[in-house]
Amino acid sequence: MRKIMTWSTVLILATAVTAAAAEPKLDTEEQKTLYALGLTISRSLSPFNLSPLELELVEAGFAAGSLHKTPAVDLETYGPKIKQLQESRAAAVAAVEKTTGQALLDKAGGEPGAMKTTSGLVMIPVILGTGASPTATDTVTVNYEGRLADGTVFDSSIQRGEPATVPLNGVIKCWTEALQLVKVGGKSRLVCPADLAYGDQGWPPLIKPGATLIFEIELLAISHESAQTATQSEHAFYWYYCNDLKTYYPYVKNCPSGWQQVVPQTAPPGQ
Repeated sequence: MRKIMTWSTVLILATAVTAAAAEPKLDTEEQKTLYALGLTISRSLSPFNLSPLELELVEAGFAAGSLHKTPAVDLETYGPKIKQLQESRAAAVAAVEKTTGQALLDKAGGEPGAMKTTSGLVMIPVILGTGASPTATDTVTVNYEGRLADGTVFDSSIQRGEPATVPLNGVIKCWTEALQLVKVGGKSRLVCPADLAYGDQGWPPLIKPGATLIFEIELLAISHESAQTATQSEHAFYWYYCNDLKTYYPYVKNCPSGWQQVVPQTAPPGQ
């Protein structure tokens, strides 16, 4: 019995490897849509930080479930362990990200003109503004670009071609604190530790757990006092959703009908 199970496992994995290695045919719209379905599913797997071999196991389970084959493990036994695995993987990723982030914060803190606040935020002025500074309850209009520690751009009003208008009591803590120290017309580079950004949960698949984020942000204007009363724990930041293409920036760069500003950790608009 053990030999049968061993050879079955080898066969499943060999099939998965072969399937993964072959380039799929994407000739029809339906084929492309099905491929997009796979991409969508893959985003939900991001928190697990799977290796290629682990991904093969997931593919085998997915194939067994989709094709109604007899499962190799008892779902009632191992299903509850999925959340535990996700949490342990996220914690491991967060530990690595925080080590990398601390080195980035230390380096930024040593740059000319850098200011480090008691919260751990590092601010480096690029252009000094001459206007007023907002309060924590104001709404501001900004141009910004957000990068990961490796330089990858994960969000950018500049690339979208339009500034963002947001209430300061509805964004990540890093922004709330930093923008109160900037005058209209000013631009600063912010290095935000995870505790002031997305914390240990991250925002998969774009932002890993424990990630330190870098923003270059220009304060364009201050609007009326914000009517929003949500706490920062409820509203972390804003993302941009394209209803035409049913996906978020930066997975697509252009949206024919215009971008919808949405709050993370919620379903896409209209769902």
